[in-house]
Amino acid sequence: MGVVVSPQEKASVALLKSGSVTRIVGVGETAFGGRVLAIAAEGVRLDFAGEQVLLRLPGAALAAPGGTPAGTDKPSDPTADPSAVSRAMTRAEMERRIGEEAPRLLAETALQPVTEAGRVTGFALTRVPAGSLLSDAGLEAGDVLIKVNDVPIDSLATLMGLYPRLQNESLVRAVVLRNGQPLTLHLSLR
Repeated sequence: MGVVVSPQEKASVALLKSGSVTRIVGVGETAFGGRVLAIAAEGVRLDFAGEQVLLRLPGAALAAPGGTPAGTDKPSDPTADPSAVSRAMTRAEMERRIGEEAPRLLAETALQPVTEAGRVTGFALTRVPAGSLLSDAGLEAGDVLIKVNDVPIDSLATLMGLYPRLQNESLVRAVVLRNGQPLTLHLSLR
């Protein structure tokens, strides 16, 4: 369905779908009976018991450009209690929407890394598709995503790798900077 290509090969990830099952995988991980050998803009190379297969993926790969977007405040760990916005959704609805919206989210969501002292400290969402799972969860264009369930968002691979870790959670907490102020978005899954 899509790839996120990093200059460090081991940090690249792919979003793969077979039937109703969606997986986010990195190099060396297994997916649908094969081991991921490489992730590149043109596709994902898998090894199925000695037979290599190249899965060509639609759309362009996202590559993380360097630098801090103009006019974006640099995120830091919020020390004050941030205000919170709460939303709720059934787990089945979330999973259905991820399956249906993944191509649109990959094509229409735009992220730029925000750096401080040469390291990524979050990602500015420069474009969020209206009416999407992301906007319904409370994210807006201009938000800088800095943490999800206490995991610092320090790379695209970290961000993409959160999906499997969050599948059994009943609450997803995203800390963003909105207009330079920390805000916690809560999504309750029932």
